[in-house]
Amino acid sequence: MTATSTKNELPLLRVRGLSMSFVTRRGTVRAVDNIDLDVAHGETLGVVGESGCGKSTAGRAILQLLRPTAGSVQLDGRDIAALWQKRLGRWTWGGELRDLRREVQMVFQDPYASLDPRMTVEDIVGEPLHAFRVGDVQQRRRRVQAVLERVGMDPRYLRRYPHEFSGGQRQRIGIARALVLQPKLIVCDEPVSALDVSVQAQIINLLQELQRDLGVAYILIAHDLAVVRHLSKRVAVMYLGRVVESADCDSLYREPAHPYTRALLSAVPVADPLIAPSRRRLALSGEVPSPLRPPGGCHFHTRCPHAEARCRTEVPSLRPLSDTQYVACHRAEELAANAIR
Repeated sequence: MTATSTKNELPLLRVRGLSMSFVTRRGTVRAVDNIDLDVAHGETLGVVGESGCGKSTAGRAILQLLRPTAGSVQLDGRDIAALWQKRLGRWTWGGELRDLRREVQMVFQDPYASLDPRMTVEDIVGEPLHAFRVGDVQQRRRRVQAVLERVGMDPRYLRRYPHEFSGGQRQRIGIARALVLQPKLIVCDEPVSALDVSVQAQIINLLQELQRDLGVAYILIAHDLAVVRHLSKRVAVMYLGRVVESADCDSLYREPAHPYTRALLSAVPVADPLIAPSRRRLALSGEVPSPLRPPGGCHFHTRCPHAEARCRTEVPSLRPLSDTQYVACHRAEELAANAIR
């Protein structure tokens, strides 16, 4: 069993050995480095980490918006990463991959940039239906109206343009666009980070309600650990392109095993004034290394207070610490036994 799999059923999404590299003038950037992820039907997997850790690139590679450098991405047992075709010297989507794209959609981070300002709401939400030739004009309009109502938007707004809406309303339009084809999986890339705090709770509650009613699965990419805890069943923590810890939500927040995860959680503010003074902040030394020249061995060893000699040369595998928790750290068992926080 791998880092994020479930015991009793075949996962909806199974990612194995996924890597994504970019060639630049200064060298090759390995943005995603050999990661494994599973997502069960109807569940939410949170993916967290610092900016630049590769979580958004991983989401786009899973959806095949970027062609992965290596690895497999299986959706209901079919490897969609293997469906790319090379034509005239360029990689492009094949017919099978295009058809499978109906089952996976994305909600983008910035609702101001992800909607075409020259298209009406009806055109934006109905564009996937047109692309996949679903129904006639009237059927598409009825379906667009229904999905707008489903996300809390007035269907009378069909002829309006994005600039006429607030940020929260635009994000609802983006969610409606992702839902209109009735996908099995939606990748939510920082879906509330660009919104006012007062609006974030509305969008979070909407995503929960849609999952409960429709059974859609989410990959929730975020840096806000409070949002991830509220929405996710399981969490994968990324650092410099690799998954360093994966666990069910309760285990990860109660007993984080990787030193990086502990540092992340220690930085989360606590609203209770009686508890906050007693919390110990785990400050990390140094800066995140450049992905152009990542350190050998464990990528985190340059900032880890518990690093030893082998951390500099041996890449730690993501191995089970318990039935629900996996960690990529040579000293994980020792640190857990000694209760080092």
